[in-house]
Order: sequence, then C-alpha cells, then structure tokens
Amino acid sequence: MRIEIFQDLVCPWCRIGKKNLMDALQNFTAEPVEIHYRAYQLDPYTPAEGVDFETLMRTKFRADEDKLQAMLQQVTQAGQASGLHFDFSKVAKMPNTLKAHQLIAIAPNEVKKELVDELFKAYFEDGKDIGDVDFLLEVAGRLGMDPQQTRLRLVAKEGLEGVEDDLEFASQAGVTGVPFFVVNRKYALTGAQPATTFLQALEQISAESKNEA
Repeated sequence: MRIEIFQDLVCPWCRIGKKNLMDALQNFTAEPVEIHYRAYQLDPYTPAEGVDFETLMRTKFRADEDKLQAMLQQVTQAGQASGLHFDFSKVAKMPNTLKAHQLIAIAPNEVKKELVDELFKAYFEDGKDIGDVDFLLEVAGRLGMDPQQTRLRLVAKEGLEGVEDDLEFASQAGVTGVPFFVVNRKYALTGAQPATTFLQALEQISAESKNEA
C-alpha cells in the first residue's frame, strides 16, 4: 500500500493527522505500507524571512486576541488527545517552508519520517525558525546528513523540482487544504482523522484492492 501525505510543516492539523495515521498503522497488518511525503504550502507567498505569526493569524482569521487564543487552545487540546505537545507561546514567526520541503525531498528515505517529526516539533514546541537554512542544516546533521554537503545540495536546488511538482499536482488536483492523504494513487482521505477512522479506511481500501486484483 502506498500512502502519500500532502502536508505543510506550519500546519498543526498536518502534525496531528500524521501522528494519527502512524498510530493507525501500528494496528494495520493487512499489507506492507510505503509512506511518501509530498509538499504543500499554505501560503507560498510568505517571504523568505517569514512574517510575524500573531499578526498573520489575526489578519487571516479576522480574529481578536480572545478568538485567536481560543483557536490555538483548540489545536493544543486536539494535539494532547493525540499525544502531541504544542506551545504557541514560543511561535513568533510564520516561516516560508520551501527550503524545509526541499530538505525532506533530498533526505535519505530512512530518515524522512524522523526529519518531518523533528521539524514539526522544532516549530510547534520550541518555536524554532524552520525557514532558516542554518537551523535546517543543524537538524539534518543530527540525523546523520552531512551539513556541508546538504547545504551545497540545497544551493544547487536539488530536490526542488520534485517539491514544485508536488505543489503543482496539489493545485491541479484541487487540493485546498491539508493534511491530504492519497492511498494507492486512487483514494483520498482528508483532514486530521482519528486513528480509528484511518484504520477502518485503510482496511477497507486494502480489502477492495484485493477484490479487484
């Protein structure tokens, strides 16, 4: 089974949805699963240096302080239910995530999941700027990727074409929100579904695929 996860690293529901999917896969025994991380940008026009998080959120959702805090609290509680911690008091910036997606694209397959998890955690728990190349290289280095070689690969735009292909595919497919999951290039699942819902859907898809074979 092939599962493609369209996500953006500044999307809290993407983090929650991915965690719920991974929890579901712990109990999915019908067949082996391949995970492919696909790039999506909530706002591709975010400047390279990023923008102020609170200002952007207030403008985007037309929210005053009370409404914004209520929204963030809802996300925090949803995260807790999935075993994830969010600390929005540390999130100062909304970064441009293009370089982070490029890093994921060129990362060895065996570290992609851990890299995605580390970047989500760095942003939502530690308030790190995941649009900053030096920080991205620091994370890459911790996962065994050579920082100097990785920097050269990023500068050479390696992996960028694949990221742009993902963004184009999502646009052509009418994907307007993430997380968005494509199973076996045929079935679509949307949103941060509970793990039980993911498991039921995957078991149904697996059964249907075997019946069609």
